[in-house]
Order: sequence, then C-alpha cells, then structure tokens
Amino acid sequence: MRKGAAAKLVTARRAAKKPVKKPAEPAMDLAVGRRIRDLRRTKHLSLETVAARSELSIGFISQIERGLSSPSLRVLATLADVLGVGIAALFGAAPRDDNTNGVVTREVQRAELKLWRTGISKQLLSPAGSESRLNLFLVHLDPGGNTGDEFYTHDGEEAGLVLSGEMTLTVDSETWTLKQGDSFRFASRRPHRFSNPARDAKAVVLWVNSVTAAG
Repeated sequence: MRKGAAAKLVTARRAAKKPVKKPAEPAMDLAVGRRIRDLRRTKHLSLETVAARSELSIGFISQIERGLSSPSLRVLATLADVLGVGIAALFGAAPRDDNTNGVVTREVQRAELKLWRTGISKQLLSPAGSESRLNLFLVHLDPGGNTGDEFYTHDGEEAGLVLSGEMTLTVDSETWTLKQGDSFRFASRRPHRFSNPARDAKAVVLWVNSVTAAG
C-alpha cells in the first residue's frame, strides 16, 4: 500500500473513533424552560408541588426548566394550567411597538413557540403577557405533525378555523377530518388531540384559546 493511501486510512480510522458530539439543545427549549421556572418561582410553587399537580415527575420538570428536554404541547398545556396561566405566557418576548398600546400586534411582533420534535409551531397573534385570558394563534402543522397519541386537557375553551391543508381533530371518542374552511369549538377540559395527516403538505389553523379568570 502506498504511503499516501495508508495515511488516509489511518486518518479515517481515527476520525471514526472520535465520539460524535451531541448537538446543542435548541435555544427554544432553553427559553421555554426558563419561563416555566420563572413563572413557578413567581407563583411560589416548589418543583414537588408542580409535579404533584401535573402528574409529571420532578426530574422531568427539572429537565424542562433547564432546557434539557423538549416538551410536547400536551405537557406545556398541563404546566401552564398548573401555573394558572394560558399557554401564551410561555411565549418569548417580541419587539414592541409602543404606539399600539397593547391593542395591535404587527406581523414582526409575533412571538413564536416551535415544538420542533412534534412538527408544531404556534405564532401568538395577540399581545404577549401572562395576564391575558383570550389569545389568538396561528398554528402551523408540518406534514405528520401531531400532539401525540395521548389525549390532554386544560383550562378554558378553544375554537379555530382551518386556513389551509387539513387537520384531524379528536375530542373525547369522536374524530373529524377538517379541511380548508372548516371550523371547530370545544371546551378544553374535554380530552383532545390533533394532527396533520398529510405526508407532503403543511396545515395552517387560526386558533383561539380562552382561559378562565383566576379565582
């Protein structure tokens, strides 16, 4: 074997032995985890209390708060419920336009929550803030994007309109396929889940969530 070829073989073998570095956790997970932690501390709730009320493990919640785990929409909705806020409170801050007085949200101001593992992205169309009880979202579902096999429930009521593509919605034991122009409404305490059944087309849904005022 020639020296050049031998050297390349040795280099290739050494490269193969090097451990593959784990990709950095997405910044979105870190940001969401930080907001959950801050809300929990503001509410003076311990990890143990949140775990007991959410029926999630202390370790899992701790991983979420540190950005080491990417939570599903079901988990985020559950945690928001326990913390007494709408899921909009978990969105990051967006550029503000002081001239709108919290009434108008410009397109460039939209805060976004990307659930990258499940293929769901939610843009907040209403002003961000943990005190808001009525929020408007633009939900993007990648092909195959879904909330998971498990049903979930949370406080409030929701409604929506499919703007493009199609969405499969299950509430209790009934399942519907909604296409462009179809709409829906149901109490969020009813077990539900949703998905985009298409393999090659995104679905976009205008979604409204209302949360019961804290008593």
